[in-house]
Amino acid sequence: MKQALTIAGSDSGGGAGIQADLKTFHAFAVFGASVVTAITAQNTREVRAVHELPVDMIRAQMEAVFDDLDIAAAKTGMLSSARIIETVAAELARRGFEKLVVDPVMISKSGYRLLADDAVAALRGTLLPLAFVVTPNLHEASLLTGLEVASLDDMKRAAEKIAALGPRAVLVKGGHAAFARAVDVLFTEGEYVELRPQGPVRARSVHGTGCTFSAAITARLALGDPLPAAARRAKRYITRAIRQAPAIGHGHPPGHHFYFLGPDDWDTEPTA
Repeated sequence: MKQALTIAGSDSGGGAGIQADLKTFHAFAVFGASVVTAITAQNTREVRAVHELPVDMIRAQMEAVFDDLDIAAAKTGMLSSARIIETVAAELARRGFEKLVVDPVMISKSGYRLLADDAVAALRGTLLPLAFVVTPNLHEASLLTGLEVASLDDMKRAAEKIAALGPRAVLVKGGHAAFARAVDVLFTEGEYVELRPQGPVRARSVHGTGCTFSAAITARLALGDPLPAAARRAKRYITRAIRQAPAIGHGHPPGHHFYFLGPDDWDTEPTA
């Protein structure tokens, strides 16, 4: 069984962060391990509080996982401070880890800032150069590049500019774009690949979509897919998870990570 790792924050509401990543890994039959970087108090409506873990504990988690498990691919999510980013980057660099998906989480769906202002430079300078692929949304792409991203061409320019920072590939997510309905732009090996959803897209705001999308890419990379194929399969998965998002909570509902399982699929009792 392939194994993947998420290095991210915990979402007490269960819709994003570590919780969404692990659900996504297992949806692809990939075993998920985790390194918790921060604990958040949040639900579908808001982030109420964030508590960062000490960097020594983050490093210890990474060492414990890598010393025992055969991690085929990994992703980072919420890394809220420069010290945390530098700690994670140093451990990944020390081990020469390659299949790394960097989801540069900067702000929550409800508008809570999840990345300190002084941490952007650390992200750009230490973590992005290690990435196999970086997956910013429009807001994150703008903060990383200083560009206004207001068109499909802007997405392509931003992807190129982020790629110049050192990652092997960049996927700019267009899920929030009014100008290009849920179209993502993958820039890899000097070429652009546009990822478009199959069928109509429902106009709804769903919690944890960025985490889930990047985790799906990570799972497919762990299974051996080349990046374009991993991105296409992840796009199909997140589109369906959004379409079938359950009515949970009173804010932005989480995606349905196991939309392909019906009630009858859970009826069999596990055997001893």
